[in-house]
Amino acid sequence: MVRVRFAPSPTGFLHVGGARTALFNYLFARRFNGVFVLRIEDTDLARSERIFEEKLMESLRWLGIHWDEGPDVGGPYGPYRQSERLHIYREYAEKLVREDKAYKVYAYPEEIEKLREELLSKNLPPHYTREMFEQFATRERIREYEEKGLQPAIYFSMPRKTIVHNDLIKGQVVFGEGSVGDFALLRSNGMPTYNFACVVDDMLMRITHVIRGDDHLPNTVKQLAIYEAFGVEPPQIGHVSMILGPDGKKLSKRHGATSVEEFRARGYLPEALVNYLALLGWSPPDAHEIMSVEEMIEKFSLDRVSKNPAIFDPGKLRWMNGYYIRKVEPEKIVDSLIPYIESRGWTYKNKEWLKHVFLCIRDRMHSLEEITDLADFFFIKPNVSLQVDEPIRKGLLECASRLQQENDLTKEQLVNVFREVVKTSKLNAKDFYMNLRKALTGKSEGPELVDIVTLLGPAETALRIKKALGVE
Repeated sequence: MVRVRFAPSPTGFLHVGGARTALFNYLFARRFNGVFVLRIEDTDLARSERIFEEKLMESLRWLGIHWDEGPDVGGPYGPYRQSERLHIYREYAEKLVREDKAYKVYAYPEEIEKLREELLSKNLPPHYTREMFEQFATRERIREYEEKGLQPAIYFSMPRKTIVHNDLIKGQVVFGEGSVGDFALLRSNGMPTYNFACVVDDMLMRITHVIRGDDHLPNTVKQLAIYEAFGVEPPQIGHVSMILGPDGKKLSKRHGATSVEEFRARGYLPEALVNYLALLGWSPPDAHEIMSVEEMIEKFSLDRVSKNPAIFDPGKLRWMNGYYIRKVEPEKIVDSLIPYIESRGWTYKNKEWLKHVFLCIRDRMHSLEEITDLADFFFIKPNVSLQVDEPIRKGLLECASRLQQENDLTKEQLVNVFREVVKTSKLNAKDFYMNLRKALTGKSEGPELVDIVTLLGPAETALRIKKALGVE
């Protein structure tokens, strides 16, 4: 059975690159009726926080990415937080020491750093060997460690040979002999390094396929060597190309929003973000861009994942979000609009009224937060002073007078009122409607006038016309 995992570090919000990795793993698992595992890699004690773990899981759920095993739902191969698996890493590191595939290092961090500096000063790569560390394993140093209650670090004896990796996406990758020196498995504080914990966890959690960003490609040679030391067949591994900004540089804060939380806060829909992320480095066989998750699952395959970097285009995402805003049922979106309105201190009549406000501006929206710009006049009176000629002024006041006499008019009746005023006052229709719009909204364009008047109501419409004309 296919078993894949997404293993984020809870050191910040979920980056869109991480979200894409999670999505590809999720689609792959569902495509082959496999298992999707969420594992939290929280061994960086200085930076890992439980609040970030909660936010990561919340963002994944919001995107519709649900896991079969994980820290909150459990599973047969838990625990699923690395901080709760430290005894397991110690056990497997000691096993490699007993088999002479790893060794204990009694050097202090500053001594290791000095070795590194010496190698660099000789224009040598900072590759450590067992022989370099033997000078520190004296009886005195070992006794000193024991008296101070210190644990020696454990280093892996990297085999000096060529290692070939057949990547699911990139094809054959060759790591030459001596490309990597010996490296730490366990630090002196007892915490495992990324490469060691990753291998132990993937091995014990029966992971069959690893789909991750290509920034992890340099780690692969170390991990393959550890698998070999344990005598275990490694999972099949594929590295997805990185995501670049429009300028061709690695996507970062300077390009704007980069986290799922930021896009959510700005009024992007999960359906749109998931659809867009799926297309960053993957192309469906039929070239269709608008897809449901079910369609993505049916079409997803790693052989259509590109080896080349993907360009994050905010404009295309914005367009796609606008498409989904127009597609979604209004009733499902009203509650999501309320926070943007309340953040301005505005009030609204009721949810049914708000739904119709949304319908008025939906075709012009590209994110939910735009309601505060596109529909502000529904919530606050515009500060408008119209300077018009006398016929238009009389026509607008006549319109206000007619509306004040009516409590409830249908859209058809409202249109008739406008037409009658224009006809009887012999006005230029374009000038009349343009100034009526300005009086009501303070803008020169926007929703249909009849919709604006219907939602404002006849009384409020009349008041705004008079205020714009300076009539108390």
